[in-house]
Amino acid sequence: MADATALDGRPGQDTSPPVGGTDPSPGEPRERLWAGAQGRVLVGVFVLAFLEAFEAMAVSTAMPAVARELHAVGAIALAFSVPLAVSVVARAAAGSSMDRRGPGRGLRLGVGLFVVGLVGAGLAPSMPVFLLARAVQGYATGLTGVGLWVLVGRVFPEQLRARVFSVMAGAWVLPALVGPGIAGLVSELVGWRWVFLSVPPLALASFGLLRGALRRVDEAFAAQRDDEPAAPAQSRGKRPATGRRALAWSLPVSVALLVTSGSGQGRGLVGPALLVAAVAAVVVAAPRLLPVGTWTGRRGLPSTMSARSLVAAGYLGAETYLPLSLVEHRGMSLTTAGLLLTASAVAWSAAAWLGAHAPVLASPARRVRLGAACVVVGAAGSALAVAPDLPLWPVAVLWTLAGFGMGLSNPTFAVMVMDASGPAEQGVNSAAMQTNDVVVQSLVLAVGAAVFAALVAGMPSGAFVVVCGLAVAAATLGLALTARLGPRRREVPLPAV
Repeated sequence: MADATALDGRPGQDTSPPVGGTDPSPGEPRERLWAGAQGRVLVGVFVLAFLEAFEAMAVSTAMPAVARELHAVGAIALAFSVPLAVSVVARAAAGSSMDRRGPGRGLRLGVGLFVVGLVGAGLAPSMPVFLLARAVQGYATGLTGVGLWVLVGRVFPEQLRARVFSVMAGAWVLPALVGPGIAGLVSELVGWRWVFLSVPPLALASFGLLRGALRRVDEAFAAQRDDEPAAPAQSRGKRPATGRRALAWSLPVSVALLVTSGSGQGRGLVGPALLVAAVAAVVVAAPRLLPVGTWTGRRGLPSTMSARSLVAAGYLGAETYLPLSLVEHRGMSLTTAGLLLTASAVAWSAAAWLGAHAPVLASPARRVRLGAACVVVGAAGSALAVAPDLPLWPVAVLWTLAGFGMGLSNPTFAVMVMDASGPAEQGVNSAAMQTNDVVVQSLVLAVGAAVFAALVAGMPSGAFVVVCGLAVAAATLGLALTARLGPRRREVPLPAV
């Protein structure tokens, strides 16, 4: 049997079935994803992920009403950046803990804090209380994000993971379609507070679907804990920091992300100075939370994480300015401009399903490279929005192509990270990947915002083109790193749950 090199650099034998979610060989029954106890777990995972994504989208619609009633319009940016920054600390605390004890305790705490944060936000009498509640929500999101990944890695066999992550992609894309509209309707009919207060019962109900699986998984962890060998010495140095060390390094990263989000508010040279200081702090601290080589293009798992974060940052960097560009340069309404984002979200969801089911896309490497290339082309096409003499349809087609590329690449990167992680590494690697996503995307957006603010007064069209160029550069670097993904490690048998 031929030797294979793992994504994290460890040797192993590649005896596992191919990844890609393709149909089984002729004559083999296709395993039913939604059936029985496994189906209940998938429903619970989907609903819980959907609710968290819905809150992330809905709060954008509700925030103007929140700020007016609580007399704190200037704090709108903090309402978004605080939960994002706090989630970094939660992931640092969750990763190694869930690898040792299982995801049950972390998910229970995460769902409980999510409910507490929602109730606190819905009842907040002032903006400081509202921001505290949002911080609680952010910590909860960090815990549940890692916990759901570990649960998926333990419950679903490798050959089903591509299909599972395509379902989870839908859980994050669907709120982009319905979240703002529902939140706007609720805010107008019964008030913004019910955007938060209506979600806790649904969150608790979705967690109820996961309780049985969590109990079995935690029991399997407890039974296996004493029997698992220690990680090989050659791999320890390549792992992210864990335990208290991870928590210590996560704190400056969290603070720096808050500073980057507010650096644009500084006058004169204060804003740029804060941004430079914050980026420097992130560059020093964030790599300690990631596999060694994640930011230097090391072959295997590090490049897989970097490629995912950069491609997504390129997409988000272009998406942030596309509606504004359409409104400013083509005179479109926000509703009409938003239809382009809707089309892209639909393409994202369709591509995630197609990538997990189409035999021609069975190769994970092919999916991520094709997806990343689509994002590069789509992000570049978004710059055409500044030219009112050009027809709109090329912009719409190319931006839909970018969404299609995200649907192909983003869930596949997730599958590849899970396949590269042994049972004792799924929590740490999931936390590292999600942390890298947050950090890279925040940095790209912060730098883009600083450049846009500096240029928009003197050259409005040029400012849009430049920030699109930054987005294209990030996605192109991610595409280049897909050449360094390396072979994946074999799947280590999991204990029965």
